[in-house]
Amino acid sequence: MFQKLKYFFYFPIAWYFRFFAAIRLNIWNPRVIVVTGSSGKTTLLHLIRSQLGTKAKYSHEANSSFGIPFDILNIHRRDLMIWEWPKILVLPFINIFKPVPKEKIYVVEADCDRPYEGKFISNFLKPEVTLWLNVSRTHSMNFEKVAVRRKVNLEDVITGEFSNFAKQATNLVIANRDDVYIEKFLKSKHIKYESVSLKDQQFDYKVGLNGTSFIIGRQEYKFKHLLPRDTFYQIAECKKLMDYLGFKFDKRFTNLVLPPGRSSIYRGIKNTTIVDSTYNASLDSMKVILKLFDQIESVEGKWVVLGDILEQGENEEREHKLLAWEIRKFNFDRVILMGPRVSRYTRPLLLGNVESFLEPKEVLDFLERNISGSEMILFKGARFLEGVIENLLADKRDAKNLVRREKIWQIRRKKWGL
Repeated sequence: MFQKLKYFFYFPIAWYFRFFAAIRLNIWNPRVIVVTGSSGKTTLLHLIRSQLGTKAKYSHEANSSFGIPFDILNIHRRDLMIWEWPKILVLPFINIFKPVPKEKIYVVEADCDRPYEGKFISNFLKPEVTLWLNVSRTHSMNFEKVAVRRKVNLEDVITGEFSNFAKQATNLVIANRDDVYIEKFLKSKHIKYESVSLKDQQFDYKVGLNGTSFIIGRQEYKFKHLLPRDTFYQIAECKKLMDYLGFKFDKRFTNLVLPPGRSSIYRGIKNTTIVDSTYNASLDSMKVILKLFDQIESVEGKWVVLGDILEQGENEEREHKLLAWEIRKFNFDRVILMGPRVSRYTRPLLLGNVESFLEPKEVLDFLERNISGSEMILFKGARFLEGVIENLLADKRDAKNLVRREKIWQIRRKKWGL
């Protein structure tokens, strides 16, 4: 019942905040750059930030119909608890009169978690430039009824929602032409766009614990971070944006800092190496991270800990079975699954050293008992895996750099025994 009420009132309440945010955005009047797509948005946002620095304002941790108006209105939730809401409802009347940001460029990460969200946000932002990365089945359960009603597949519905940002772009769309759904849309519409593509491009990619290197054309890009092969599209779109804006492009991305949970590396107990990719999980993001992890050299062995892929609705079984076939492509020393979905659908299709558990505390107990030392362990998926990592850190001070540090998540992890 609560979820139904939340869904019903989502946009009416979002309209309230958008009304005040639109007034403040109109007074501010920045050049709006939208970064959108099913995955990789945050990485691209931070690549852009490393280039523009203080020349722009960025919608960090705010990419929804609520988050973006909150960011414009300078409303920042600290604990994500329900008792914050009375104050939040009053703040628009106060913050609308505060001085607007001094930056003349606003770089916005925009997601589409549900039908109408792309239209709702894009009509309000009216971006000068839209950077569109990809389309995949994230939050797909929210789009199932629309797909059935229109008699089309889920990707077409999700593409339609993201396409609103391309339609509303006043000057330019920078898009990944290798994505079949984006290419299909661009061919059907008269929209001015510049494309990025790996086709007919000299390209090389190497990743290790010391970082990642890309060779694109005649240029090499080196990063100290672990980045998947598909980061090519973020790099290419970032460069095209800098060219459009007329700013010098820093090929070294000197000031790049990535947020938590994007393949961050930590030292774990018993001299283990932890690769933390717990920010989110879709089938596509699982694929790219498993490929990345497979390419990293490890002497003592590679373990992967994978959680459920959430919000898949009627495609839940299909997505988790496809995950099994992805895992089977690699020869990991141990595969540890956590959650009812991976246990039910993924586990039966796997062979070898595979364990499955329903709760994160069971995974933690298993790891503490079975780690012999010096293993490299990848964590990817839902259901509080960041709490498992927290208990395995060699330096507990690193916990502040993990995802979901707000009070509400601390309370929920405690209920799971973490």
